[in-house]
Amino acid sequence: MSARFDVDTARKDFPILSKPVRGRRLVYLDSAGSAQKPRHVIDSVRDVYENDYANVHRGLHYLSERASARYEEARETVRAFINAPEQHEVVFTGGTTEAINLVAWSYGRSVLGPGDEVLITCAEHHSNIVPWHLVREQTGCVVKAVPVQDDGTFRLEDFARLITERTRVVSCFHVSNVLGTVLPLRDIARLAHAQGAVVVVDGAQGIVHLPVDVQELEVDFYAFSGHKLYGPSGIGVLWGRAELLEAMPPWQGGGGMIDTVTLSATTWADLPDKFEAGTPPIAQAIGLAAAIDYVSDIGIDAIARHEQEVLLYATQRLASVPGLSLVGTAAGKASVVSFVMDCAHPHDVSTIIDQYGVAVRAGHHCAQPLMDRFELSSTARASLALYNTTEDIDILVESLEKVREIFQ
Repeated sequence: MSARFDVDTARKDFPILSKPVRGRRLVYLDSAGSAQKPRHVIDSVRDVYENDYANVHRGLHYLSERASARYEEARETVRAFINAPEQHEVVFTGGTTEAINLVAWSYGRSVLGPGDEVLITCAEHHSNIVPWHLVREQTGCVVKAVPVQDDGTFRLEDFARLITERTRVVSCFHVSNVLGTVLPLRDIARLAHAQGAVVVVDGAQGIVHLPVDVQELEVDFYAFSGHKLYGPSGIGVLWGRAELLEAMPPWQGGGGMIDTVTLSATTWADLPDKFEAGTPPIAQAIGLAAAIDYVSDIGIDAIARHEQEVLLYATQRLASVPGLSLVGTAAGKASVVSFVMDCAHPHDVSTIIDQYGVAVRAGHHCAQPLMDRFELSSTARASLALYNTTEDIDILVESLEKVREIFQ
């Protein structure tokens, strides 16, 4: 880990940041949507296709052996990064969405029945709401939600009140993609486990901004995506406790996930192959490992400190913009800043500031129940990453001042 994080040096690792947008310096503030990629990751993926590409676990020839070895090395890299107990607990998926669907369809349909409860929060991404609705339609379970406070915080006492003897699953975010709020996962897990429930975590934002130790968090499943962690798209991870994964049926059938197949029956492969049907995302998994190596070399703690410094600066600067209201001001939040302006719709805000090279996300952010809670249709969202600077924030604020000029 670097003794001191140098953002200017880090920015040079990302080729796209040197590309002008509309004749201006690119200010990329949509990393919560998808982060940019360092050269180390780009080169790693290219190297796979140029030197070591073949299908994995299927061939006895040199290239297949090379690709298989690198693919499993990537799994070990993930295991170490999240401190999972066993490598076979790490399942590669297409992303967080697929990982949560895997848990909902395989575990959820196996254990849930009429009247059983799934507890989520009102701030979940749709990927952690819709799968449970689908399971509810098949099992008759009940889906409940923990409310959010006006500042974007969640009270542990609300979790304690809503987790009951009927709760079978608590499925929640680690870091909110809209509010930046960080949930106390270990405390939630202990409440859930006391009632015999398991805890599923949408870690799509948490894995980027916080050190993640699944054993320390005491959760049962943790899901995340590669593309938000400076890695390729099309790759994600589901970590689950081995005893739970062993008991779960496969949710997709095909090559690679079987032990034996006859015309009358099929037996399943061991973990993690049981959940990795078909040709997996080979180059993407190796690219994810390269992204993890990149982040680890800098140090996730160093990245977090830098992001918090920029977040504080952004919060202060944005709060000074006339007519701008921040949405989500919870203490200890991660580097996601949502806001609305009284003079313009978030879509107009995003469109106008794009002319100044500033990229933010505008919309409901796949969190419509949360928008309903705050009586909003959408927000603008500036999300920070290791390559953002206070200069980026100054340019953002200057562009927002142009928005006011246009609509006054």
